[in-house]
Amino acid sequence: MIHIWPDDNVNIQHLKIGRVSTLVLRPARISPVPIALLWIHGGGYMTGMKEMVLISRAVDILKNYGVTVFSPGYRLSWQEPYPAAVDDCYAVLEYINSHKEELGIERIMVGGESAGGGLTAAACMMARDRGIHISFQMPLYPMLSNFDTESSRDNHGKVWDTKQNHFGWKLYLRDNADKEVSPYASPSRQKDYSGLPPCYTFVGDGEPFYCETMDYIANLKAAGIEASADVYHTDVHAFDLYLPNEEISREAKKALMEHFEYAM
Repeated sequence: MIHIWPDDNVNIQHLKIGRVSTLVLRPARISPVPIALLWIHGGGYMTGMKEMVLISRAVDILKNYGVTVFSPGYRLSWQEPYPAAVDDCYAVLEYINSHKEELGIERIMVGGESAGGGLTAAACMMARDRGIHISFQMPLYPMLSNFDTESSRDNHGKVWDTKQNHFGWKLYLRDNADKEVSPYASPSRQKDYSGLPPCYTFVGDGEPFYCETMDYIANLKAAGIEASADVYHTDVHAFDLYLPNEEISREAKKALMEHFEYAM
């Protein structure tokens, strides 16, 4: 369990949006800007909790730029398989969009780590198809493909590897884990990338999600979407969270802040 420690820079509210228990984080010491950031936690679709937002890059963004962060406690795959997780995340997105005036929001951005990055991509696709405008997406080292890629096929990296990846997709998609599925389930199955939000991400070159991350960026760019990725030399999945004091983690955090500032 992640302890919600006191932070004088962050105000925390607990909000129930339909069935989805959600944390809402607001700046306490700087003026808020009219931007909502939906931040989705990782955990292979099967573990994790909304409180993980408190150790995420979303808090860095909040403290630096004054955004309001929404962290949904979506249903995990051991509780219910797809589409439960993406439906829950989209429900929070719909809530933000329909309460913009009340919340003082003009723009919506979406981000998350790992499976949260996959849900970021899926939610952005769903939003495009259903008429909600997303200004920017940050799917960090995202879990996008239920099929093996060159980097996920025989990967023995740290934190997440091939065996865990297969299990994660099996639990999320059940009998459809090795089949063609909706891009809302596995965003790498998307055929039409037009109209999706501009994107920034980073990923390690030795981790399982390297290839699917780079393919996602390439597909966005081919569709005329502004998109870029920074690549760091490591086989540690989610290195910025697990090795926060390493030089590459500091570089990754700095680059993300710069891209977010540009997106603003």
